Amino acid sequence: MSEGKHPLKQATITLVNIAAVGLVFVAALLGWDYLQTGGIAPAPAQTLPPEASPTPEPESQAEVQVDLPALASASSPTASGITRTASMDTEIPTRPRVDVITHTVEQGDSIFSIADLYNLKPETILWGNFEILEDNPHLLKAGQQLNILPTNGTYYQWHDGDNLGQVAGFFKVDPQVIIEYPGNRFDLTDENPEVEDGQWLIIPDGKRAIKDWGPPAITRNNPASAAYYGAGHCGAVYEGAIGTYTFVWPTTSRQISGYGYDPSVHPAIDIGGSEGNAIFAIDSGVVVYAGWSDYGYGYLIVIDHGTGWQSAYAHLSAVGVSCGQSVFQGTMIGALGNTGNSSGAHLHFEMIYNGVKVNPLNFVQ
Repeated sequence: MSEGKHPLKQATITLVNIAAVGLVFVAALLGWDYLQTGGIAPAPAQTLPPEASPTPEPESQAEVQVDLPALASASSPTASGITRTASMDTEIPTRPRVDVITHTVEQGDSIFSIADLYNLKPETILWGNFEILEDNPHLLKAGQQLNILPTNGTYYQWHDGDNLGQVAGFFKVDPQVIIEYPGNRFDLTDENPEVEDGQWLIIPDGKRAIKDWGPPAITRNNPASAAYYGAGHCGAVYEGAIGTYTFVWPTTSRQISGYGYDPSVHPAIDIGGSEGNAIFAIDSGVVVYAGWSDYGYGYLIVIDHGTGWQSAYAHLSAVGVSCGQSVFQGTMIGALGNTGNSSGAHLHFEMIYNGVKVNPLNFVQ
């Protein structure tokens, strides 16, 4: 053979060169530690920004394995880490009251304060206790046990012969409202529920007229019309002073105390003060009632002003005028007191125009 390149030798050199190149390439990928240690060294950790982090593929149920001993150890109170203290208190959600409860009247209570305490309207207190209060807030006394309805409305005791439709109509509600109210405990599957004689029913949103037991409208033309009201009525027809259509404040104090004006329950204002404070005629007129009232107002004076206006002054400690007497604006007619059904010294003051009781605060100065 010639001394030129031998084909077999040339092929061997080529294979060696290729292997060397491949080895260099692998080393570049895996690092020289592979060659030095004879094993694959861990590749340097690659970090990615949070937004570029790949989302791991969820493992199948078959691939998830739980180490129960390790889990029990981790949940043990003695395990290291943050632990949560067990709460022994159970919070029960509050539910609206549906039953009638009672309230014992204390000194200083009023229909208004009791209503505010239970988030009810004052008339609901009267409607729930007609047997005790007879629609008269001034019959309220310490020690009384009042029914407190769970919602605004009326309270009615069923009598044999009553008709649910008629009862509902009287209180201006739909009969279904009475049947479906939880506190009445009707069987809602019964199409014709029966009500036992004497059973009390809550009438949600029910309403009725409230009798006004306050000083009546008494004209100088017929003062004897108030004979039923008490010993202070006047029995003759009188003529006398005529009013000026202007009104002054009726006493020395300007503190509104106890009851405010409410056209349904208390069509008047109560003015505080000390017993014995002077009471003044708010305008000129004729006295048509002077003396004791039998309906909780104690000593009472009513003046007819001859202009369609009348004024009434109740719970007095003293009456300084008499029937038929003409009085003039600003004249002292009596003294502030605490007589009748009263929880403290004050003046119960009313103004009446053409038979309608109005808010005195809109007219007196």
